Amino acid sequence: MAAAFPSPNHGERRNGAEPDHVVLHFTAMQDMASARDRLCDPAAEVSAHWLIGNDGTAVQLVDEARRAWHAGVGQWGACSDLNSHSIGIELDNPGDRPFSNRQMETLETLLRRILDDWRIAPQNVIAHSDMAPARKFDPGPRFDWARLARQGLAVLPQAPLLPRAPDKAQFLILAQLFGYTSPDHEHVLSAFRLRFRPLHTGPLDPTDMALIAALARDYGQDGDQWRAC
Repeated sequence: MAAAFPSPNHGERRNGAEPDHVVLHFTAMQDMASARDRLCDPAAEVSAHWLIGNDGTAVQLVDEARRAWHAGVGQWGACSDLNSHSIGIELDNPGDRPFSNRQMETLETLLRRILDDWRIAPQNVIAHSDMAPARKFDPGPRFDWARLARQGLAVLPQAPLLPRAPDKAQFLILAQLFGYTSPDHEHVLSAFRLRFRPLHTGPLDPTDMALIAALARDYGQDGDQWRAC
């Protein structure tokens, strides 16, 4: 499934860390070759562990034991060094079109193996926009998170609670329990909707409240999940 095309842009994972998250991205470039060239360019100082083409081709750019430079500034739960604690997967997509079935099939096969090898929980498969909602929106509203969740490769709210009155402060509290850390309501709401209510717009509503409450209830982070990193 994979062909090696090594990127020089990587280093040691800090403090002996091992990956316990997966971060999904889109390349925002017109084709796979252009994305691969950039991810392998020392001057660009960016990389990812894997790049998956629209045709389903998977290319490994960085060994999974190494720290690729894909996540940048951001945080999920208590973890602020996602580069040291994650595996980054770039999906060949300029951001304005659906992800192909062949690409999704390859992603699913790769995720199953990564989650098994590194003992990563499905709730720790996140979007780039989840950890950096103020500056990123990939993999965007056309990415099929529900498809991954049906296979146990990501999560959806389980048995959403009854709709409740919109409350921005309470929404942020619940979102922080799930993993979002930004104090900006609009940024968090946007990132949350990209994953769980794609293409939905407008102010915070009762359905948003019910869904985030269910996520906090089912996947709220505490104990070891909240360890700083």
